[in-house]
Amino acid sequence: MTSSNVGQGEMTGDKLVLRGLQFHGFHGVKVEERKLGQKFLVDVDAWMDLQPAGVSDTLSDTISYTAIYRIVKEVLEGSPHNLLESVTESIASKILNDHPRISAVRIVLGKPHVAVVGPVDYLGVEIIRRRNSAVKN
Repeated sequence: MTSSNVGQGEMTGDKLVLRGLQFHGFHGVKVEERKLGQKFLVDVDAWMDLQPAGVSDTLSDTISYTAIYRIVKEVLEGSPHNLLESVTESIASKILNDHPRISAVRIVLGKPHVAVVGPVDYLGVEIIRRRNSAVKN
């Protein structure tokens, strides 16, 4: 579920990349979405200096992909939000607050099963948050 090149040029350098994460959550404004839940697709980019880990080959010099995965899972499978914008903001804020070495994140959140006339891969949102613009939760 790779999206457009939004953020390319703005964000440069090393990053951790998580693609195609899938979760079942209960987010949305419709009663059915809250009751039955639905599948969500997530991509995450997390910018940080990866050179220390590249040189040392030591996990403590980077951030484990599973630490970021757990944050996304916790938010997506946790308390319901009305809007995808709110879900992505929560994911971005938690990643930046929990991991000070990450300078910026890009979150793409998609709903593949939406009630629209016509075929779609997914509909969703994409946000980019830098450390200085993160909202504390």
